[in-house]
Amino acid sequence: MNILVLNCGSSSVKFQLIDTDAEKIKTDTDRRLAHGVIERIGGPALVNFSVQNADGSQRTTREAVPLRDHSAAIEKIVQWIISPETNISGISTYSDIAAVGHRVVHGGEELTRSLIITDEVIKQIEDCIDLAPLHNPQNLKGIYAIRKVFGGTAQQVAVFDTAFHHTLPDYAYLYAIPYQFYRRHKIRRYGFHGISHRYVQYRYRMLKNIPRDTVNVISIHLGNGASVCAIKGGRSQDTSMGMTPLEGLIMGTRSGDIDPAVLEHLAHKEGFSLSDVEAVLNKQSGLLGISGLTNDMRELVAEAVENDDRRAKLAIEMFAYRAKKYIGSYLASLNGASAIIFTGGIGENSDYVRGRILDGLDWLGITPDEALNKATTRGKEGKISAESSRLEVYVIPTNEELLIARDTLRCLIGLELPR
Repeated sequence: MNILVLNCGSSSVKFQLIDTDAEKIKTDTDRRLAHGVIERIGGPALVNFSVQNADGSQRTTREAVPLRDHSAAIEKIVQWIISPETNISGISTYSDIAAVGHRVVHGGEELTRSLIITDEVIKQIEDCIDLAPLHNPQNLKGIYAIRKVFGGTAQQVAVFDTAFHHTLPDYAYLYAIPYQFYRRHKIRRYGFHGISHRYVQYRYRMLKNIPRDTVNVISIHLGNGASVCAIKGGRSQDTSMGMTPLEGLIMGTRSGDIDPAVLEHLAHKEGFSLSDVEAVLNKQSGLLGISGLTNDMRELVAEAVENDDRRAKLAIEMFAYRAKKYIGSYLASLNGASAIIFTGGIGENSDYVRGRILDGLDWLGITPDEALNKATTRGKEGKISAESSRLEVYVIPTNEELLIARDTLRCLIGLELPR
């Protein structure tokens, strides 16, 4: 079954086309047929599409074309997928795409599992816009666009980034503010990157050949957005992002944890409105704000290593220190764990950053293997801890699109959805 997976942003659409079925899920033989992204929708859009050849190589299409909206962008994607020139085996018409799976950022308290999209589900996603005003409207654009492009005939499934964290206990998800604010406005920790954290704990148990209820790990997703998840018995027990993705780790442009009184102080000193302060914390802080250079960790590492730039080194050290603190606190909350897992663009590819995070954790029984750490980049999967390490440390590349495709299939054929 060919599943189209969509991740819609404000002016972009990322996609993958994945061949999967019940047997392929069991044997882990699902296959990515094509992938790509359209950026700068609304003007001269940038198109970058690739077909996955059977030998592992790729055929890539790059062009700039005017695309007025998400419907036009998704029409462009589908037309390219079914085109004879693209030549994807077994695909030549709209009907060869069996279903569409969407990454939806926020499902609130009600949408706690992947669901076939109906008018009622759409309304529930709309009801969560207040909780994710920058994300849910964009995800809905993709859902509406598929209805338009396929004439309402395509089956669609929503896979929620918050759903994996639905298992947090109340003492982990509630904030210590008057309880009525939770009851009235649902102010609580929801957590994000749930699809990624769920995938890497699944992949870890496949590598170890252990049942889900024995998976006690700390998953660290490090990218431009970053979060940590304490996983107990294969389920999310706690996570660093909160009601919004701003809380927790230092990120590319987000501050992460901060004294709430700073907001009022900044507003008073700088003459900022509340929305101005929020913009600073979300878009001008983190690695960018500390370094004054960039939010790209690759560039910061280069500046630190090659030019000994003081603020680049400071940004990396703060980033690593914050992650290290979360590792310690989550080991305490879990009463120990069997492994730490790095994932995400930085977590998968930067041995330098992983090394900074793991340095000095020997008292906790964490001993990295420097050679293995350096060798595990560019999408490689494997253990990077020494044999003497009490806790194992793994790098597991995330694959959110594969999980979305699998959940889409499960919803359509009635298979049980794993938590």
